[in-house]
Amino acid sequence: MPIRVRVLPQLVLSATLLSLVAWAPPASAGGSAVPLRIATYNIHAGSGMDNVFDLDRQTAALRALHADVIGLQEVDVHWGDRSQGLDVARELADRLGMRVSFAPIYSLDPVTAGAPRREYGVAVLSRYPIRSAVNHEITRLSTQDPNPVPAPAPGFGEVTLKVRGVPVQVFVTHLDYRADPAVRTAQVADTRRIMTAERNAVPGARQVLLGDFNAERSAPELAPLWQELTDAGPSAGGSFPADVPVKRIDFVAVGEGIRARSAEVVAEAAASDHRPVVAEVAVSRR
Repeated sequence: MPIRVRVLPQLVLSATLLSLVAWAPPASAGGSAVPLRIATYNIHAGSGMDNVFDLDRQTAALRALHADVIGLQEVDVHWGDRSQGLDVARELADRLGMRVSFAPIYSLDPVTAGAPRREYGVAVLSRYPIRSAVNHEITRLSTQDPNPVPAPAPGFGEVTLKVRGVPVQVFVTHLDYRADPAVRTAQVADTRRIMTAERNAVPGARQVLLGDFNAERSAPELAPLWQELTDAGPSAGGSFPADVPVKRIDFVAVGEGIRARSAEVVAEAAASDHRPVVAEVAVSRR
């Protein structure tokens, strides 16, 4: 069953106001389409290729994307020492002057009574107001269970934005990392089912899927996705590992009514173990 998730409001500070000026959503290019800059970034729980936790470095990398919407993977919220116990989702949103919706994959009891829950998952950062947010379940093989079996679990986040009057459903995901594609195959089937149902629930909605797919575009288990979605990413350039990338496993995928105009894998080799992927798209009003 889908689970409602937290949508954290924007914190207005002087630095935030400057950021908003720099990153104001672009004006519409004509009456039939709305330009939108979208990115995906696996942030490695706030740590870079050197495994040093550094949110200043990641904030700078995210700001340099000049994106209106960003999907994040491997996001810690009060998870533990590796991320200094911080709510990384909110911390990055506040620093960037963006709205945020966090969808946990894992939500565990705190080590100390009365402390916040330890959570890990995916998030969406947005320049546009978030109208609604849901945390969907897809098939997962838990990394927290010593004897896991594939089972439905949360962590497939969805937010609905109103972009210049157009409803846009943004999904963010982190697919299974194992060499055996069986779980990813099930996750792709779940993804298609959920996205179809959500699209049917809001006639005229446009859809975007952002995430670390842990497979390259040509992987057989991803093939069903491309029946409804278009890979808006670049045709060349790897996103992983960040220092010497050999493959692109990070995707901006768009549905009907959204046209890719340009895309790149950003040459950011230090702030995470992945490189961000960013795409300029045009969202049809009709």
